[in-house]
Parts: sequence; structure tokens; C-alpha cells
Amino acid sequence: MRVVELASGGFSWNPVSDVTQMWAYPFMVNAFRAGAIVAVLAGCVGWFLVLRRQTFAGHSLAMVGFPGAAGATLIGVSASAGYFGFCVAAALVLAALPRAGRHSGGAEAALTGTVQAFLLACGYLFVALYKGFLNGVNALLFGSFLGITTDQVLVLFVVAAAALAGLAAVGRPLLFASADPDVAAARGVPVRALGTVFLVLVGATAAEVGQITGSLLVFALLVMPAATAQALTARPALGLALSVLLALAATWLGLVAAYYSPYPIGFYVSTFAFGGYVLARAGSGTLRTVRRLS
Repeated sequence: MRVVELASGGFSWNPVSDVTQMWAYPFMVNAFRAGAIVAVLAGCVGWFLVLRRQTFAGHSLAMVGFPGAAGATLIGVSASAGYFGFCVAAALVLAALPRAGRHSGGAEAALTGTVQAFLLACGYLFVALYKGFLNGVNALLFGSFLGITTDQVLVLFVVAAAALAGLAAVGRPLLFASADPDVAAARGVPVRALGTVFLVLVGATAAEVGQITGSLLVFALLVMPAATAQALTARPALGLALSVLLALAATWLGLVAAYYSPYPIGFYVSTFAFGGYVLARAGSGTLRTVRRLS
């Protein structure tokens, strides 16, 4: 059922009127607040994730959110607790995986993918045991902005603030270790410890984003805005700022589109984020072609 059918009117093409109408509902105000918090965190953490070429690990941690939330619901605990508990625990497991060297990523990826598939199956088992409504499963997988409470916004804010503070504390050495891990290790930078801390931050971020976009579409905010920003600029500060702005734009535009349609927010956030990436890559390619011809 479209949310707009519950509202006093439809889309009017008057931005001020439309925003005023949306924000007349407390759940929409909470959705925009939660979306902003999640977008800022995802934009910052996602930029490092793409730089470190750990997007598969981010995808795996996002998938873990589904069985975590489903299992928490099954035992009568808050779904948020399941998201954070499973994602952070999975991040620690990934960090503990042995790394024999630069070329050991294949076996590591295979193990990660195997565990991910098993946990996804566990998630569906938890849903079957719970015998809940199908709409609840859709929300866990594809996201929902309905029912976001002020308490949930507060939890998201506290976790995001802690994660961003942690990222700021390790940001400079993490950037060094991400750009050239061998040289960083030779200079005494604790590369493995930084990798563990970063994976925990990715787990917390995936848990936050999953509560907005759903577990299957966490990539929409965690990877695509960051990949778009890095396609536009190689400067770290500018890239981080662009990543955050793009994630924020995709989230808020997705909220507006989802408010006026019957489709999940995760679809719209993914669509807007993907559209930005396509435009960035096409623009960069066109610019390179013009420079070669000139």
C-alpha cells in the first residue's frame, strides 16, 4: 500500500509543499533523520572499503545482517540487536581468517562465500520457524522506512558517532596501509590490527545500512557512492566529501520516491546510486576521449 494513500494529497511538483506534507508525519521525519545518519557513515566507511578492495567482505557482512535480524526476531529480541550482533561478530571472524600472503585471497574469498551462503540459509530457517508475515521478510531483505522510531534513530546516531570517531582515529594510518600495505608494514604501521578495526567498523556500518536498505541492498550505500566518488577524483578529502554527499542524495531521493510509490526504499536508493555511478563513469570516459583528441 502506498504511503501517499494515507496522506492528504499526492505529489504536487511543489517541493516546499511536498516536503511539508511528508514531514507532517513523525515516521517520515525519523526516516529522513535515520537516512542522513546512515548515509554519512556509509559514505565515509565505504570510501575506504572501495579503496582497500574489500567490497566482497562488505557484501558478506551485509548478508549476515539478515539471519541476525531474523534470529533476533525469532527469540523475541530487537532486530537491531541482531543486525549489530551478527555483523560485528562476523567482522571479527573475517579478521581472524589466516592470510598467507598477497595471493591467498582466493581461498579466503571461497571460505567467506561458503559461510555467507550457510548463514543466509539459516536466516530463511529462522523466518520459517517464526512463521511471521512475508512483509517482514521483505523489509529485512529490501528495506523499509515505515515504523522507524525515535529510539531507533538515537541508536543509529550513537553507533554512527562511535564508528566515525573510530574511523577518524585510525584514518591517517589506515589510508597509508590501504594505499600501500607492504610499505606501511615496513614503516611499522600495524597493518593487521588496522584491518581488524576497519572490518569491525564495516560490520557496524553494514548493520546500520541494512536497517534502511535491507540486507540485500547494502551495497547501494556502502559501495556505489564511494565508487562514484573515486571515479570522479583521487583526492582523499574531496573523495570522502563526495561519497557522503552522493550517499545522502541517494538516500533522501529514495525516501521521497518510496513515499509516493508502493515499492521498497532499497530499490530507489540502489537506482539513484547506480545512476550516479553510470553518469560518473560515462563523464570520465568522455572527458578522457576529448583530451586524447585535443
